[in-house]
Amino acid sequence: MLPLVIAFAIAVSDQWTKALVRGSFVLGESRPVLDGFFNLTYVRNTGAAWGMFGGQNTSLTILSILMLAVMLLFRRSFLGDTWEHRVALGLMIGGIVGNLLDRIRLGWVTDFFDFYVKNWHWPAFNIADAAICIGVGIYVVSAFWVPQHPLNDRRDDAAPTKPRG
Repeated sequence: MLPLVIAFAIAVSDQWTKALVRGSFVLGESRPVLDGFFNLTYVRNTGAAWGMFGGQNTSLTILSILMLAVMLLFRRSFLGDTWEHRVALGLMIGGIVGNLLDRIRLGWVTDFFDFYVKNWHWPAFNIADAAICIGVGIYVVSAFWVPQHPLNDRRDDAAPTKPRG
């Protein structure tokens, strides 16, 4: 139940903030939030993260649908039954759904978080992008403390090795 609640909250907040940006900003408009560090900037992204694969909306839509199906159908293969993995799954699904809704309805993803230092800008992103990255991060980092993590080689049923002598 936790992953569904998180996924729903992420997808709804993502869509709500994107609608606010599209309704309040002109494309390309930027408004400072923390001068010299953070703006809200309305950007249309036809690619994946950081603008990679620009103009590949159809391929990215299909890939998103496939990833959702794989994550839902095979989640027990790569997720342990821990709160960390339930949170990670919810974040990843919510983020994928948030961006997928944009791709299907608009043909692009609305991005607006614009962090920068002097002339160096991190590529603009949105709540869905942040949720996906945080979810993947939780999944990978949890390998260090979740014994049954699929990325972790420690297995309770593994036979002890004989010392060389």
